[in-house]
Amino acid sequence: MTEDFYDALGVSRDASDEEIQDAYREAVRKYHPDVSDDPEAEEKFKKAKTAKEVLTDDEKRQMYDQMGHEQFVEAEKRGATDSGGRRGGDPFGGGGVGGMGDIFDQFFGGGGRSRNRPQQGKDLKTQLEIDLEDAYRGVEKQLTVTRPEECDECDGRGHPPGTDSHTCPECNGQGQQTRVQQTPFGRMQQTATCRRCEGEGTIYDETCSVCRGDGVVRNEATLSVEIPAGIRDGQSLRMDGEGAPGERGARNGDLLVEISIADHPDFERDGDDLKLREAVSFPQAVFGDTIEIETFDGPVEMDLPAGTQSGETFRLEGKGMPRLRRRGQGDLLVNVQVVTPENLNAEQREALEQFAEAGGEEIDIDQGFFDKLRSSF
Repeated sequence: MTEDFYDALGVSRDASDEEIQDAYREAVRKYHPDVSDDPEAEEKFKKAKTAKEVLTDDEKRQMYDQMGHEQFVEAEKRGATDSGGRRGGDPFGGGGVGGMGDIFDQFFGGGGRSRNRPQQGKDLKTQLEIDLEDAYRGVEKQLTVTRPEECDECDGRGHPPGTDSHTCPECNGQGQQTRVQQTPFGRMQQTATCRRCEGEGTIYDETCSVCRGDGVVRNEATLSVEIPAGIRDGQSLRMDGEGAPGERGARNGDLLVEISIADHPDFERDGDDLKLREAVSFPQAVFGDTIEIETFDGPVEMDLPAGTQSGETFRLEGKGMPRLRRRGQGDLLVNVQVVTPENLNAEQREALEQFAEAGGEEIDIDQGFFDKLRSSF
């Protein structure tokens, strides 16, 4: 069964706006991509956001309840394929022909409140690679991005100040056009932003020579990014208002910075734990020892018990990665590798052969004890 918007937020069909808002805030805390490890977190977050936007709008909720989930979504899809918006846009395509605003017009006869509203700027995405130690400590990084920005020459208007203007002949200065059509639901009305004047109702005789009438230009911007300790490879940070500019003074979009963590020569990350391979000598493994283990906070001592076997793993609690936006750290898992010496002097060789004989080993002149030990590995 298809999960509808009420199911997505976990509320009943008669839930109040306050209950829906509370459920949405809980979903944000649980599924926001910046804090959740759930591989489906981003999709669940988007569903919750869309559900909240529909169910807290009286007109949208009324239509949703009347049409049902599948028909409502299908109607939105049909409208979105005919969208004429130039920039921006909400999840329902409300800024162009056939968007969700048009569906409301079809049912309620026009007059939608957001039909001609300037659209918020689009979100932008970029990537930033950091070292594992940067992810361990948290770091501030400088990031250079090329992005659309409001044209300084015309202040984003798309035309020089003082340019002669006249009423748009397509919409008669209304900024929107209305058309009537017959549908299976009867005679319905569609209202959309005028494509000629893009909702302003005015045509200008001259366009800006820098942005060519778009109101935006592409520039390089250098930004400071605060990377929290414990961030994982593939997670994204959201920089509010650093995306593309909105239309006619509307809010800018956001910049999503996806973090890529480079491989470390010594440490391997496993969630909040770190893994490390540590070489020890044969005598250390036999008799035991206290050895120094390197961590990102400096060396620490670890007791190596007598009789340690090559490949054994020891856990140093709290010496792993910080837990993102939580207290505590993961562990450091030390995998011990017993190193077999390759160059023995006569005294060392004799001592080890005696050791082998005492243990019942038969010594072959052509293949001594350490040769046999080496081949076993």
